[in-house]
Amino acid sequence: MANVSDIIIVGGGIGGLAAALSIQESGKSIAIFEQAPEFGEVGAGIQLAPNALEVLDRLGVKEEILKYAVVPKRLVLKDVYTAEELATLDLGEAFQKEFGQPYIVLHRSDLHRVLYEACQKRSNIKFFTNQTIQTAEQNGDTCTVVNQHGEKFSAEAVIGADGVKSNMRKLMIEDEPVNSAYVAYRGTIPIEEVANNSNLDLDDVIMWIGPNLHLVQYPVRRGELYNQVVVFKSYDATVEDWGNPEELTRRFENSHPRVQNALTYINRQFRWQMYDRQPIENWTKGNITLLGDSGHAMLQYLAQGGVQAFEDAFVLGEKLKEHKTYEEAFKAYQDMRIPRSAMVQTTARKWGEIIHAENPTTISLRNFIFEQQKPTDYKIVDFLYGYFNKNYKRVDC
Repeated sequence: MANVSDIIIVGGGIGGLAAALSIQESGKSIAIFEQAPEFGEVGAGIQLAPNALEVLDRLGVKEEILKYAVVPKRLVLKDVYTAEELATLDLGEAFQKEFGQPYIVLHRSDLHRVLYEACQKRSNIKFFTNQTIQTAEQNGDTCTVVNQHGEKFSAEAVIGADGVKSNMRKLMIEDEPVNSAYVAYRGTIPIEEVANNSNLDLDDVIMWIGPNLHLVQYPVRRGELYNQVVVFKSYDATVEDWGNPEELTRRFENSHPRVQNALTYINRQFRWQMYDRQPIENWTKGNITLLGDSGHAMLQYLAQGGVQAFEDAFVLGEKLKEHKTYEEAFKAYQDMRIPRSAMVQTTARKWGEIIHAENPTTISLRNFIFEQQKPTDYKIVDFLYGYFNKNYKRVDC
């Protein structure tokens, strides 16, 4: 059995890498175990709100990330059938002044690469690939993880950042991911393929909404690529092949011509069946704790899944500086993070119900409420975007 570091992080996604950057400031040595053959990120675009940018700023990677990002002018909700603008949020100067950071969109692979390269520059962070960690246990002051080959690695503490299907979570609770019955098709296309489309607004993040479905569009990678995500509730979610391309076509029948045009660019070979988790009351067992989706996997409707992992990472790093033992630090960390992440999890579900409403009366009421909101009424998003700075004041050196 090899002792590899002070702390083992199980999972080399954006949450695990951010955690490593945050924790290494405490002087701890870190080993990141990734199940893939190499460190990288799949998927397409990701939206990062000001609470994410604040963490990335404090971790010293914000400026590098901004080199690959797009700063949109507005968040826009449109009716998927009529193209009517239902609600907008202005992301300009007033927004940035209110929350202290911009709202950005970028390709997940660009974000992951910047975090990975930042970790590579730290001599106290090591990387292990082809490692599917099956379980972990603690004996005395030593934690041991076991991979798919039965090989064992030890450290003083373990952080599970291994996603929605987390093996580390099984140490805390026996539960299963919750099937939302929604499925996503997502991908990017070269901007020149759509740039001549005069109906396309490249300055905004657009969400076309309708009963049990939506389409999200925005540019990424400095405006070189156009990201699209198509989401719908499957009526066949009890069968293995639920949410197939044929159902996608049926579900978006009669949508606006601009939506129909967007669907022609969607790669229908890959789909993501969408799951989240129920909030739980405990993430920690001795010197083992959870982070990101392993602790609080959430639906994507608030664009806060990755953002909440960044908040986790910062708080965990701070608590390790403040407390003498891992168990004390991990308990203090979860005391701060569980209520916050649980609120965002449940709110994401509720927001999904709102934007996907199918009852005509509910839709009329929702749209009436949307009409009352001004584009600069930031109170409605303060609970998300303003929380971090209010609770974690920056300490000037």
